Amino acid sequence: MTSKVVYNGELRTTSTHLRSGSVIETDAPVDNKGKGERFSPTDLVATALAQCIVTTLGLAESTHDINIVGAECQVEKIMTSNPRKIGEIKIIISFPNSSPFTDKEKIKIEHIANTCPVHQSLHPDCIRTIIFHWPE
Repeated sequence: MTSKVVYNGELRTTSTHLRSGSVIETDAPVDNKGKGERFSPTDLVATALAQCIVTTLGLAESTHDINIVGAECQVEKIMTSNPRKIGEIKIIISFPNSSPFTDKEKIKIEHIANTCPVHQSLHPDCIRTIIFHWPE
């Protein structure tokens, strides 16, 4: 098993990663009768996409001789209704102002970002907008 999730009442859960003991709490968002004091489950999905992108790029650092340490992602989740679901995830990835990437490296980075496991696992109707801010 990967994790244990406990419903605590008042639209809050506690999830424990079984191997490490790391804990994540969630709340329903304010626009869905929640307190909005924690990540919502759909916030975690959108955030997981950004985390997966930079983790997968991190795995490629040594293979492709690129350095993404310090890369930052801004994540925006856009919900739709009927049915209520994530309609779009927008991610802006800003790379540190280290050395500029070559055109070949940029193509490789974009390919890796667009084929990470979370990206591949999302429903095809979920729009994924990934914007890259490259160092000058």
